[in-house]
Amino acid sequence: MWITPEEVLIANALWVSERANPFFILQRRKGHGKGGGITGLLVGTMDVVLDSSARAAPYRILLQTGDSQVYWSIACGGSRMEITTHWEWLEANLLQTLSIFENDEDISTFVKGKISGIIAEENKSKQAQEEEDSGKFREAELKMRKLFGMPEEEKLVNYYSCSFWKGRVPRQGWLYLTVNHICFYSFLLGKEVTLISQWTDVTRLEKNATLLFPESVRVCTRDTEHFFSMFLNINDTFKLMEQLATIAMRQILDNEGFAADLSLPKPRKTLKNVSALKRDLDARAKNERYRTLFRLTQEERLDGHTDCTLWAPFAKMHVTGQLFISNNYICFASREEDLCNLIIPLREVSVVEKADSSSVLPCPVSISTKNKMNFLFANLKDRDFLVQRISDFLQRTPDRISWTPQQSCSGLPSSSPGPAGSSQAQRHYHPGLPTASQGLLHIYQRDDPEGQGPKAAKEKMKEESWKIHFFEFGRGVCMYRTSKTRELVLNGLPECLRGELWLLFSGAQNEMATQPGYYGDLVEQAMGRCSLATEEIERDLHRSMPEHRAFQNEMGIAALRRVLTAYAHRNPGIGYCQAMNIVASVLLLYCTEEEAFWLLVALCERMLPDYYNTRVVGALVDQGVFEELTRACLPLLYEHMQELGVISSISLSWFLTLFLSVMPFDSAVLLVDCFFFEGIKVIFQVALAVLHDNMDALLACNDEGEAMTILGRYLDNVVNKQTVSSPIPHLHALLTSGDEPPPEIDVFDLIKSSYEKFGSLRSDVIEQMRFKQRLKVIQSLEDTAKRSVVRAMMTESAFSIDELEELYCLFKAKHVMSCYWGLGGSAAADRHDPSLPYLEQYRIDLGQFCQLFGALAPWRCGVHTPILAARLFRLLDRNKDGLVNFKEFVTGLSGMYHGDMTEKLKLLYKLHLSPGEPDNSTHNSAVAARSTKCHVAFNVIMSVVSIHVCVCVCVQEHFIELCKTLYNMFSEEGREQELYHSIATVASLLLRIGEVAKKFTNHTTKNAKTLAPSPPPAAARPEGEESCGEGSSGQSQDVCKALADAQLDSLPPLQGSDEDGRDDTSVSSYSMVSTGSLQCDDITDDTVLIGCGGQRRGSVVDSDWSITFEQMLASVLTEPPLVDYFEKKGDIQTKMAACKAQRNVERQTSSLTICLTG
Repeated sequence: MWITPEEVLIANALWVSERANPFFILQRRKGHGKGGGITGLLVGTMDVVLDSSARAAPYRILLQTGDSQVYWSIACGGSRMEITTHWEWLEANLLQTLSIFENDEDISTFVKGKISGIIAEENKSKQAQEEEDSGKFREAELKMRKLFGMPEEEKLVNYYSCSFWKGRVPRQGWLYLTVNHICFYSFLLGKEVTLISQWTDVTRLEKNATLLFPESVRVCTRDTEHFFSMFLNINDTFKLMEQLATIAMRQILDNEGFAADLSLPKPRKTLKNVSALKRDLDARAKNERYRTLFRLTQEERLDGHTDCTLWAPFAKMHVTGQLFISNNYICFASREEDLCNLIIPLREVSVVEKADSSSVLPCPVSISTKNKMNFLFANLKDRDFLVQRISDFLQRTPDRISWTPQQSCSGLPSSSPGPAGSSQAQRHYHPGLPTASQGLLHIYQRDDPEGQGPKAAKEKMKEESWKIHFFEFGRGVCMYRTSKTRELVLNGLPECLRGELWLLFSGAQNEMATQPGYYGDLVEQAMGRCSLATEEIERDLHRSMPEHRAFQNEMGIAALRRVLTAYAHRNPGIGYCQAMNIVASVLLLYCTEEEAFWLLVALCERMLPDYYNTRVVGALVDQGVFEELTRACLPLLYEHMQELGVISSISLSWFLTLFLSVMPFDSAVLLVDCFFFEGIKVIFQVALAVLHDNMDALLACNDEGEAMTILGRYLDNVVNKQTVSSPIPHLHALLTSGDEPPPEIDVFDLIKSSYEKFGSLRSDVIEQMRFKQRLKVIQSLEDTAKRSVVRAMMTESAFSIDELEELYCLFKAKHVMSCYWGLGGSAAADRHDPSLPYLEQYRIDLGQFCQLFGALAPWRCGVHTPILAARLFRLLDRNKDGLVNFKEFVTGLSGMYHGDMTEKLKLLYKLHLSPGEPDNSTHNSAVAARSTKCHVAFNVIMSVVSIHVCVCVCVQEHFIELCKTLYNMFSEEGREQELYHSIATVASLLLRIGEVAKKFTNHTTKNAKTLAPSPPPAAARPEGEESCGEGSSGQSQDVCKALADAQLDSLPPLQGSDEDGRDDTSVSSYSMVSTGSLQCDDITDDTVLIGCGGQRRGSVVDSDWSITFEQMLASVLTEPPLVDYFEKKGDIQTKMAACKAQRNVERQTSSLTICLTG
């Protein structure tokens, strides 16, 4: 490429001149290409280790003027072809012009100005990218693409200097982290190391420090493991690798490629060696931490954060922490954990103003809300900018009515539903429904006689404690959340406040307040529709807490149906999963329908990610985390439980239903209280506490069933002695109770014990463990899917297990690549339907099929290969949607590799018939009648090919294409000349057979016309059709010309003496004649038909001429070379190994347009 002219004082240091003229010199860097000796090795090593820019450009062109010792570098290139193009341009456009100048200084000025103008012209289209990425980074990206053969679609995120441990020897080089690959390159003293791995193949990624590998990163794939060390900042590198691996796992789960976040703010200045993608990923990581910390929605984007202090009126002190600003919220988190957290929605803000500064309170900002709460932040570094940003966000915030708690929480009766109008009576959900204004528990316990005993007094005390807390810390979303709040939660929430506080702690309140009417509209859209999700919902409705009377009548069932159906319609990716009904039914007891819906949204999409998808990936991940925690906290029990296989059996039901299905309802609901406040860590704590309390009994177990019984009976007897609700029989307890149940366990004691023994668990540690387990679980699920596919295809193909596994990996790799190269994520996602069987889930288009066909198919036809691949694709695409699944792909390959000669010829014959039905509509009436009488449906699926011989007719045009294919199939065969001779013989024989068939057909047609008059034919017959010799010559010229063209194009050039020694198998021994003077009856077996020149273009294809498959098969059987060729079994292992070992990755295209004939 052309570069801005730079002065070079020493032109020959580390460079070798290859071309020169009076004005320019073309040089090659020592250490690049062949030769160079020890100096070249040292220079090449130095370029790699020091990341010299010359390594990315091993060629350059210098401008020299006269006797001056100063040179100017004007162009560089990564390849000889690139630099030669620039050199030729200089010779053609500047050399003659420069000879006119008399002054060397004028020559330099002219050339530098010319080159600068070319660069400016080229950079016009790249101006936007120039502003995004620094020149140093763009240079590294070009180097990455050149070294690893990556296309422009593959974006470099960052690169690092490090060592790759190959055995016990470290190789110093550069690690390139792209969106989809991890790559390493090293060149030391002539030894080159290149490594490419896809992120989707990574099964384990961890940072460790051992004596052998100090401060290293371990990357494991299914086949091998790699160690990288000696990073300048290993923590930042590892975090980026974690992000990229997470994106890859999400790509496998959701089938979506990486998309840059265009809503991120632009940087104030371009950072050196930092790409726009790296800034994007850093912003994503900060956004994720921010949203997780404050339970915000996925749409929230962090704008910035700063250190500050917050005046805490409840403690009469200033709390040090960080202030976070996003597009809809102002949040504060204290530096000391659990001291104070605060969330202020901008929709609640009424006034933002700068207060007076003082030595005690420097740079304060006061924020007032609509509910008369005031917040004072101080010690702000850039107060003016902060206030301006908040004001900007406030201007964009829509003016919405703030949400207020339901009146049922204050103990007052709700307003009675008014008379529903005719419009409301037709709706599935309207404000007149009882469940639209209060929870089911309030409805069904309204008339229950409740005494004034100790339990009721305890409940009143809880309510009073919360009233005091609201008075001191505020009520609603702007409440100060402190350690005092946690204490009240652990003591149990009062039933009249439970729904309100669940909404508050989960963040669902914010979503509901910003989307009024959303749930009602969703219900109207979803109800009445039939789908797989609605069928499963109907099946599980009556299994949802059947012991509770709220779900023993249509009111509760209908409310549950509406909530589950609305969510399935909102999120079709999840739809409905078992266990959602149990959780949703509990939510409906304490919340209105709309509140229960938004709580379910918070659970499924934020607090329990991926728990309720089709493969319950999130629950499996947390099951792995629980096993890891058990091994760390209870090592003796872990070993014994692993032997029994208990942990994997118990934990899934515990996590999916938050203990609601295995513990009495009144006890489990207290765990749900803690879960909404603390998150998933409290579930892990309680699960560990349950195992700890039963450790002795579990260690004495001898089998899984005994251990399950012990744990089941323990959980059945966890009771809530403070509940004021009517006792609810626990269905699980009824099924597992024994003669002597164990003593009761107070749920408050269990929760307290879990905090005392395992309260040191941190959310960030759990997230790190989740990442490790997510890699393991997703790859394990993919391996399970592959085994399922292989088992299903074993009965439908002749490939071995290993071959099917390799084919599945190659097929899926094409599909996965389409997610991030050449195709949009949505287009690739449309090809993946998780509801289908595994062998039909992934599908590829024509372009990808042609690539796999060219790499794996045994029939290689040179330039004709894409046409043959497109024909096979059209045949395999049964539903005509432009996509082929794995089952169809393997079926086609199996026929080519493992079918007998007849089956292979059937497939080849079928590929050259009309794209429509086998009985071609272009035939005349007689041919069509003969075809209909003898036609047998041809099935390309070779595993179910009928033994009956297919007799579909092949017309002349398709026969020409078939001959072209055959002529191109033998270019790499050892018996190439014999096969060409055989094809010529078979083609001439079939020509004569077709002519005879045409005579017979025409004669039959004439007799039919004589006996029964029929309408005149649409097209006139050629003259003299009674005579085979006269009538066939015109039409035969087309076929003969096409055969000759196909043969002459595909035959290799003759090679001197080697060819002279051949007898009848040599081309020179063929009898070359012209079809213009030779009738088809005179063609001998060793005649190659050469048509008359210039007649085919204007001639018409003979639509009467045709042959059947039996005629083709009989003709081929007369030639032993062809019989041997089609009976030979192909070896796909070699082709798959070559395909897998190919390092350079080709760009994927979304479609391939191929013009087909016939």
